Amino acid sequence: MDGDFKDFADIPTTTLADVLGRAQVMDIGLRPLWSGMPRVAGPAFTVQCPPGDNLMLHAAIYRAEPGSVIVVESGDLDHALAGGNVCAVAQRRGVAAFVADGLIRDLGEVRELGFPVVARGVIPIPGAKKQLGTHGAPVRCGGVLVAAGDIVVADEEGVVVVPATERVTALEAARVKLAKESAETLDDWQAAHHARIEQSLAELGFTG
Repeated sequence: MDGDFKDFADIPTTTLADVLGRAQVMDIGLRPLWSGMPRVAGPAFTVQCPPGDNLMLHAAIYRAEPGSVIVVESGDLDHALAGGNVCAVAQRRGVAAFVADGLIRDLGEVRELGFPVVARGVIPIPGAKKQLGTHGAPVRCGGVLVAAGDIVVADEEGVVVVPATERVTALEAARVKLAKESAETLDDWQAAHHARIEQSLAELGFTG
């Protein structure tokens, strides 16, 4: 599986979205928090944090395997799940990225580190560390159900979740699509696109 998830770093999320469909694409509220974030791909280490509490995410940075994408369900827009030091330690321990349905703080530090974070935004108020949540259970992040070990791919276009059971077929289908696109000139694409658009218009009775 290691080779599988590393190979996904070469696949744009747009291609994966075409292959997998809308249900596997997180909503537009989850965005990279600094510009120029590289594409990241890795197996999900799933975390659920109760609103207002970040204990389980902070614990996860010491438990996630190198290469993992820590995926957090929180739903809290009043407190930060993590800050600069937590991101720095996660990076030091080999975590590939955070994808968090919530907020972080210390964005300048995170940007300077170059640590990939996809989240809903930033806020300067830290969360508490008083409640247990879960590690390894399915979570809902950005509207997508994510299981531990699913492949998470994130870039400037968004976040796509590849179910672990579909990783081989999705990777093969994505590679076929990319190969076809790379062999097609813009003239070829335009001709096929024009024909398809005109056919659709005709089928709908448009005569303009």
